Order: sequence, then C-alpha cells, then structure tokens
Amino acid sequence: MRRISLLLLCLVPWAAPLPGATLERLSLDELAQKSTLILRAKVLGSYTDFRGSVIYTHWKLQVEERLKGADQAAVEVLIPGGSAGRFHQDVPGAPKLIAGNDYLLFLWTAKSGSTYVTGLSQGVFELSTNGGDSIASRAACSETMLDRSTWLPVSDESIQIPYTEVTARISAALGAASAQGGGR
Repeated sequence: MRRISLLLLCLVPWAAPLPGATLERLSLDELAQKSTLILRAKVLGSYTDFRGSVIYTHWKLQVEERLKGADQAAVEVLIPGGSAGRFHQDVPGAPKLIAGNDYLLFLWTAKSGSTYVTGLSQGVFELSTNGGDSIASRAACSETMLDRSTWLPVSDESIQIPYTEVTARISAALGAASAQGGGR
C-alpha cells in the first residue's frame, strides 16, 4: 500500500495540467479605462533582470504621443519573460516588442512605480503605415481568454484599425468614463 501511495504522489504532477495564462478578454474601451497611461511610442532598447524568481524585460520607450496619463518624454515598461544570463523564461500571453518599432501601448503603473502592459498582449498594438495612413494592429492572443460576464472561455480575434479611428475610440471611452465618474 505504501508503494502505491508513493507511486501516485510521483505521478500526480505529471497528470496535472501544464501551466498557462488565463486572461480576461478586454475590449478597446476597457483597455482605455483600465490603463493609467496610453502612449504612441518607439522602442529604443531593452535589458533583463530577475525580480525574485521571475525574469523581466525592461523596455525603454521614447514617447511620441500621449493619449492618457502623465506627460513624459521616456517610459520604461516591464514585461515578464526573457533571457538573463544562462536562464530563459517564456511567459504565456506576454507580448514581444521589437527595438526600433512603433507601438500604441496601454499601460498601468503599480504602487511600486513600475509600469506594465494592461492585459498583456492585448495592450500592445503595432503601428505601420499603409498608403500614408497609420494602422494599429495586434494578432489574436493564443492564450485562454474568459468572457467577463459569463467567465466562459472565448476566442480572441486579431484587430486592425486605422490609428485615427483607434484614437477617437480611446477619447470617446475616456470621455464616457469621466462622465460616469470612472475616469482616472
């Protein structure tokens, strides 16, 4: 009996589901309202370090336009995951930025003063130019997402929207939140 118990104890971790991220699906309005900072920014570079047992990549950003939050010329954003020394961590749902690229970023600042992406990959829109018009786009998140009202799993969808339209929607969402007393 003791051997069977030991065998079961050894097998339980193998039978348990593998770790992953479960994200609450956020609409564009919810991203705008939950964020303390919304920026159009260029990625200048990055470095990594450990915070406890988690590796964070610190991304240095040059602010090109501020849509919400304090006026700053530069911001540092922490994204979980990356390589530090001989260690590497992948964090499900964490966005990947590329130095030199322009992004529309939905960010929140913790009490510690560190700034993070709202909704992980949901809060990062890559900016590109199409015939003179800027386009904000993001791929569908492959991680499990839950609908806020039902808490049932839902599929995410990729988004591609003209930059002028996304900024108008952000302004409208922030105006509606302020009118209801929920603005930051």
